[in-house]
Amino acid sequence: MKRYITLLLFFCVHFIFSQEEAVFYFDNNKFELNKTEAAKLQKWIAENSTSKILSITGSTDEVGSSGYNDTLSQKRVSFIYNQIKGKVNIRPDFKSISLGEKGATSSNKAENRKAIIHYLLEKDLDKENEVLGIKNEEPEVVIPDDAPLAEKVKLAKVGTKILLKNINFYQNTFATVPESQGALYDLLFVMQNNPNLKIEIQGHICCIDKDYRNLSLDRAKQIKRFLVFNGIQQYRIQTKGFGVTQPIYPIPEETPEKAAANRRVEIEILSKK
Repeated sequence: MKRYITLLLFFCVHFIFSQEEAVFYFDNNKFELNKTEAAKLQKWIAENSTSKILSITGSTDEVGSSGYNDTLSQKRVSFIYNQIKGKVNIRPDFKSISLGEKGATSSNKAENRKAIIHYLLEKDLDKENEVLGIKNEEPEVVIPDDAPLAEKVKLAKVGTKILLKNINFYQNTFATVPESQGALYDLLFVMQNNPNLKIEIQGHICCIDKDYRNLSLDRAKQIKRFLVFNGIQQYRIQTKGFGVTQPIYPIPEETPEKAAANRRVEIEILSKK
């Protein structure tokens, strides 16, 4: 059984609809059920073999110290769990919640000495993730490295980083070499054809221990200037210089090829809508 977790507010929020509750009461200072409540538990088990347990919450009255009550409520949860284990389906991420005296919501002390099983009936299992507020994860999209930039942006999600290939600068400057024009216009066309696209241009340099001149940021700004000059609104483009803080290969690089890989410009997708 997973370790006890106190005051899991997540479950309090998401168990508002389509979940069931079964409540079992304990005698004062006891963590085992009396005969009447034990029989009620066994009846519940027999009737719920196809249900699925989401959590068990234990609580106590306000008599005694907080530490004692926390331990007592944990023992009550453990007792219930051991009774149902192997007899009723339990979620893999089942939670045991120990509230101690913080779970005392009634002026009648006997009503606070309890354990509550939160569960789903078989008929509601197809809505399990909806009940718990769990969103189905979208499958990971693989972006081919050799795909055109437009295709990469189309496939990318918000937060995806895309390397701008073939953008190079004169040594120790932020001026792009003529051979970079093709890649720059590819980026311009993508921005023109996707009017809701917002990006951050991120510069990286290589070979030194620190970007003393902030060259990586200046290079990112140079690409932004090219886009803005050609009609792209400034608010759609942010810039950032990472210097040598995010190298692909350790610095100093072992080969010119690794240095070139570290010396790069990327865009991060900020928004597509």
